[in-house]
Amino acid sequence: MVPMGAVYVVDGKRTPHAKAGLDLKDVPAPWLGAPLVRRLLDRAGIGDDQVDEVVFGNVGNPVGAPNVARVIALAAGLDKGTSAHTVHRNCASGLEAVFQGFLLIASGRADVVVAGGVESMSGMPLLYSEEMTELFARLFRAKTLPGRIRALSGFRPWFLRPVVAIERGLTDPFCGLNMGLTAEKLARELGIGREEQDEVANDSHRKAVAAQREGAFDEEILPVVAGRGADAVLSQDVGPRANSTLASLAKLRPWFDRKSGTVTVGNSCPVTDGGSAVLLAGEGALRRHGLSPMARLVDVHFCGLEPERMGMGPLPAAAGVLARAGMGLEEMDLVEINEAFAAQVVAVRRAFADEGLASRWGVDRRLGEIPDERLNVHGGAIALGHPVGSTGCRLVVTLAHALARRGGAHGLAALCVGGGQGGAVVLENLRR
Repeated sequence: MVPMGAVYVVDGKRTPHAKAGLDLKDVPAPWLGAPLVRRLLDRAGIGDDQVDEVVFGNVGNPVGAPNVARVIALAAGLDKGTSAHTVHRNCASGLEAVFQGFLLIASGRADVVVAGGVESMSGMPLLYSEEMTELFARLFRAKTLPGRIRALSGFRPWFLRPVVAIERGLTDPFCGLNMGLTAEKLARELGIGREEQDEVANDSHRKAVAAQREGAFDEEILPVVAGRGADAVLSQDVGPRANSTLASLAKLRPWFDRKSGTVTVGNSCPVTDGGSAVLLAGEGALRRHGLSPMARLVDVHFCGLEPERMGMGPLPAAAGVLARAGMGLEEMDLVEINEAFAAQVVAVRRAFADEGLASRWGVDRRLGEIPDERLNVHGGAIALGHPVGSTGCRLVVTLAHALARRGGAHGLAALCVGGGQGGAVVLENLRR
């Protein structure tokens, strides 16, 4: 086996997050990434022709930017000879981009990589129905006026009922459940009640609001020009709610299972726009450019599981990456678990602490309890949002900055992935 070289996170940045259709709706996906790349390289003093690869994750591929990573690289001013590619692993696309950078550097094929993720969920389109699409096809095939009239005669007004692309994309093609219903399934099977889910959601907002007030996000967020006039620059996440209470969350009706469900829009992550990026480097690049890295990427791990219980993905992924790193959960000073749904976070935490429950997902040992004071210390996706192509990298950015701010030695980040997968990463803080 070829020995793997060390891989370092030199710096990491992200945009503020905003709910789709609001503050960032007019910012195309590439421009959620290009300013981040420019900022990272300028801060590190790395030239535009000295990046070996640019890798970005993205899920709702913009029609005008089919290889969004390449568009980001050129928009950021990188040399035209810089290679770039886009990756897609649903919710873990951003982490997949980091993993690709990790592999390139660790194997000696690259020395400097910019990796990240972007998602403009505002830009995900409305689609024509199959009936309307077929009518258009018949119309285009018709060669004569009578033929076109016959084609148009088949039109019915309901053909114009739009298909929401994001709803279709968030429905698994194998189990037939949308992501919210997979959370409902875990809640029912594990007896996770509505109040427990709302408590997770309320804590997410409380922590995120406190982090904003304390300036905990100041180093990781790069303000974005989101419009014109005095309010053109967005400098912080707009999702955290200072007025969130358990009483207000309890008033919300179930969204996915309207009759008997417990998963609501309040205890689920919102549909969000945002981007994130990290500058990765090997030992040679650190010496050549005089860089002082934030953290070392210890290892990354992905796994698969049944799509209908995709929310449990962080459990086997975390078990896998901890085994690869030769470490235990007790050595993790901070833990980030992406809050796709509160029910899913509760389920994962229970399985971490219960060997019998963990064994249902192929984990043959008890990983341990995650103390409240170590988990999602600055809030999670319920408050901050979940721009799906970016979140995997955003977790790395947030974890690296939180470890540096708090002086912890190691941290774990994990997330579930639509379609039935999980991803996890371990970082070593180098700024203690």
